[in-house]
Amino acid sequence: MNTHLYLRASTKDQDANRAKAALETFATQHNLTIVDVYSENISGTKLDRPELIRLLDVAQRGDVLLCESVDRLSRLSQTDWKSLKASIEAKGLKLVIADLPTTHILVEDMGITGQIMEVINGMLIDLMSTMSRLDQEKRVERINQGLAKKRAVDPNWKPSGKGKNVELWAKVNSIITKHPTMGADDVARLADCGVATVYRIKRESK
Repeated sequence: MNTHLYLRASTKDQDANRAKAALETFATQHNLTIVDVYSENISGTKLDRPELIRLLDVAQRGDVLLCESVDRLSRLSQTDWKSLKASIEAKGLKLVIADLPTTHILVEDMGITGQIMEVINGMLIDLMSTMSRLDQEKRVERINQGLAKKRAVDPNWKPSGKGKNVELWAKVNSIITKHPTMGADDVARLADCGVATVYRIKRESK
């Protein structure tokens, strides 16, 4: 069964391809044929995602759309999620979520059982999409409350931006020192960080 892997991370500092190996293993175990991988660094709250749109353009009816988890696919508003879900259904794709075992049955021909599970999975995915969106909204609310509190104490206070992760910087620099010819992709893999982070550390460490 032809399968399209969708991988997403929120920021350039995160590695959108982090789950690629695990999903490739999943595909092998379920006799799925990966025809393409769609990876992008963009917020899950946005419906307009170039790689997701490309996937929906090229995928064929009966193909599998495989994601690591629901929140990798959607932290969308209810309206936008309904729109995305409608697009997936209109294409006739089987939405399989690696960490949602009930969706795994969709890659098998289970007749009436499969049809029942498809309905159940639809409800579960709707619920998890809503939970992902609420989690995102709460996170943003906590950040805004923290910023408002600091500004109330000091009206002239301004965010200083992200601080350096000292331990990560030391790890990346250590790998680069030991392996000066190693590519950024391999350094990022060893340090368990994004490639963009490796480039930034290299640039700012000069």
